[in-house]
Amino acid sequence: MADLKERLLPPKPASAINLRDSSYRPSASGRQPFQGVDVPGLKKRGQGLRSWIRVDSSGNSQIIEVDKFTMMRRCDLPARDLRLLDPLFVYPSTILGREKAIVANLEQIRCIITADEVLLLNSLDSYVLQYVVELQRRLTTRGVGDVWQSEGAELNRRRSRNFDSVFGNTSPDYLPFEFRALEVALESACTFLDSQAAELEIEAYPLLDELTSKISTLNLERVRRLKSRLVALTRRVQKVRDEIEQLMDDDGDMAEMFLTEKKCRMESSFYGDQSLMGFRSNDGGTSISAPVSPVSSPPADSRKLEKSLSIARSRHESMKSTESATENIEELEMLLEAYFVVIDSTLNKLTSLKEYIDDTEDFINIQLDNVRNQLIQFELLLTTATFVVAIFGVVAGIFGMNFAIPLFDDAGAFKWVLLITGVTGVVVFCAFIRFFKYRRLMQL
Repeated sequence: MADLKERLLPPKPASAINLRDSSYRPSASGRQPFQGVDVPGLKKRGQGLRSWIRVDSSGNSQIIEVDKFTMMRRCDLPARDLRLLDPLFVYPSTILGREKAIVANLEQIRCIITADEVLLLNSLDSYVLQYVVELQRRLTTRGVGDVWQSEGAELNRRRSRNFDSVFGNTSPDYLPFEFRALEVALESACTFLDSQAAELEIEAYPLLDELTSKISTLNLERVRRLKSRLVALTRRVQKVRDEIEQLMDDDGDMAEMFLTEKKCRMESSFYGDQSLMGFRSNDGGTSISAPVSPVSSPPADSRKLEKSLSIARSRHESMKSTESATENIEELEMLLEAYFVVIDSTLNKLTSLKEYIDDTEDFINIQLDNVRNQLIQFELLLTTATFVVAIFGVVAGIFGMNFAIPLFDDAGAFKWVLLITGVTGVVVFCAFIRFFKYRRLMQL
C-alpha cells in the first residue's frame, strides 16, 4: 500500500518549475514579473488541471493530469456529471449510465468508467487506494474456472471469449471491463458502509445499556450524538440502496451501461460500412460473397444484391443485439441484486439499532414518568400534612384573640385542647389518605 501511495503521488510538473524559475528573472525594465504571486498555483488554477488515477483494462495504473474540458471531450460527459465527482461538493451516491462512460459516485469512490479504463480523482484516501489495488488484482489474476481447466481447454476458452468479445456476445460467467470496475466500486462502498455500521453497533449497545442503568446528562449527550450519526449513516445507506434498486427496475438504464457492447457494435458497423464501400468500388461490380459469373452483372442487379445483403445483415444484427441485450441485462441485474442484498442487510442492522435506541428511549421515559409520579405522590402527601398542621394554626389563632373566656382559668385546658386538636388532625389526615387510595391517586 505504501509503494502504491508513493507511485500515485502526482509529480511536480516541469512547466510549473520553469515558470517559477523564470518568474524570478528580471525583465527588460528591471522589474520582477509576478512579484508576490504563487505562479504554480496560478498556472494550475488557470488551466484547471486535475490529477487523475487511470487504470486500464490490463490492470496498469498511471497518473495523468487533465483539465475538465479535455475530460468532457474524452468521455463525452456534460459538465454536471463531472461536478458530481468534485470533492469540494457533497452529493448523494449516484450511478449514471451515459453513452461512452459510467459515472459512479459511491461514498469515497468517485470514478468514471469507460469500456477501456477507469479514471479516479487522485487521492491518498485508503479506500481509494484499496479500490485501485483490488481492481488491479482482479484484472491481472485468473478466475477460479481457469485454474481448474487444462491447458487445451483454457486455450479454447480464451479463443471463444475473444470471439465473443469481438461480436458482442459474452458468456454467462464473463463480465466486461466496465462491470468488473463497477462491481469493485459497489463492493468498496458496501464494505465501507457496513464497517461504519459495525463500528456504530459496537459503540452503541454498551452506551445504551449504561444509560438504562444510570441516567445522567453526560450519557444523554453521548446518546444524542450517537443518534445523529446513526441518522446520517442511515440516510447514506438508504441512498445507495435506492440507487441500486432504481437501476434494477429500469432496463433502459442498465442497457445504457453496456459500454463494451456499444463499442463493439460501433466498430462492427464501421467495418461493415468499409466493406460496403469496398463492394461499391469493385471494378467488376461483384463481391466476394456474390457468385462469380463469366458475364458481368448489370449495375441494377448489383444494387439489388447490395440492398438485400444490407437488409439481411441488419435483421441479423438486430436479432443478435436483442438476444444479447436481454442476456446481458439479466447478468447485470444479478450483479446488482447481490450488492442490493448486502446493502439491504446493512440497512437492516441500522434499523435494528434505531429500534433499540427507540426502545431505550421509551424505557427511559417510563422510568422518568415513574419518578415523576412518585414526586407527585410525595408532593400530595406533603400538601395533606401541611393542611393538617394548618388546623393547629387555626386553633392557636382562635385562642390568641384578646378576649377573656373561662377556659383560660382551667389549668388542664391546654392539654385537652392539644389532645383534641391532634386527634382531629390525625383523623383528617387518615381520611385524606383513604380517599387517595380509594381513587387510586396513590400507591400505598
